[in-house]
Amino acid sequence: MRSAMRLLLALGLGSAGVAGAAAPFPGAPEVLPCLEAPVPGMACIPGGAFSRGVNTGKHAPAKPQAEVWVQSFYMDTHEVTYGEYKACEKEGRCGRGGPNYRDFDHPRQPINGVSWYDAKGYCAAHGKRLPTEAEWEKAARGTDGRLYPWGNEPATCERAVIQDRRGRSCGKKQRSKTHAGVGRPEPVGTRPPNPYGLHDMAGNAWEWVADWYTPSWKACGEACLGVDPKGPCEGSEPCPGHTEKVVRGGSWFWPASYATAVYRRPHVPANRPVFHHFGFRCAASVEQARASVVGEGTR
Repeated sequence: MRSAMRLLLALGLGSAGVAGAAAPFPGAPEVLPCLEAPVPGMACIPGGAFSRGVNTGKHAPAKPQAEVWVQSFYMDTHEVTYGEYKACEKEGRCGRGGPNYRDFDHPRQPINGVSWYDAKGYCAAHGKRLPTEAEWEKAARGTDGRLYPWGNEPATCERAVIQDRRGRSCGKKQRSKTHAGVGRPEPVGTRPPNPYGLHDMAGNAWEWVADWYTPSWKACGEACLGVDPKGPCEGSEPCPGHTEKVVRGGSWFWPASYATAVYRRPHVPANRPVFHHFGFRCAASVEQARASVVGEGTR
């Protein structure tokens, strides 16, 4: 019973029955309920306040911690796969993108080597969008302040697809001289999900989010605070003074210290001149999710 209640609290549910209703967040609208019908391949993240960022540690971009509020939304339960992206590309709905290395093109591996524009275009083609940085972080860490999708213990190969202490990705027995010889992403969903039911929120592939990068939450200021923050220029282009977008979550090529729910990494949205192995997952508002359910029912 206690473990079940802890899970509900981590999800931001059930708190009213424990200690009364949560204090209202200034300026926040009414929380939209999750849909009764399941949305294929997506999980509902209930709206409300959560602690974003940290006050401790050496990673300055994640400081300081602050309470922010996001509306209910839906998030893909796994990273968009190579097979899913290439199907969209073949249909002419998505731009050409993908890895430059061998053994990175298995259908169930996360797509990687795509630009922010590729990621945005794929999500739009499916009636979705990229998550904001605030949405991504809430989906990764819940409302209990955890530092990792699974809790407060550092990443291991059992919890996430990362680079191990030998300098190879998890499961790689021997390192060769090629870049791909270091390892590769694993099929999505090989590690346990977090309480929301999301897989690989830490490790496997870095994930693009919608926001422009700022060197810290403090530097972002009001654009990253309050209700449904979307960062500088609300993520739109052009955004004077900002040239880099954000990727989150770490990857198979990076060590455990990067596979957290709070680490922020900047990169140019074109992902050039070298195509780094960045992937993504899509998010959707409750209305977008409802439209997708209706669309599925009319096919």
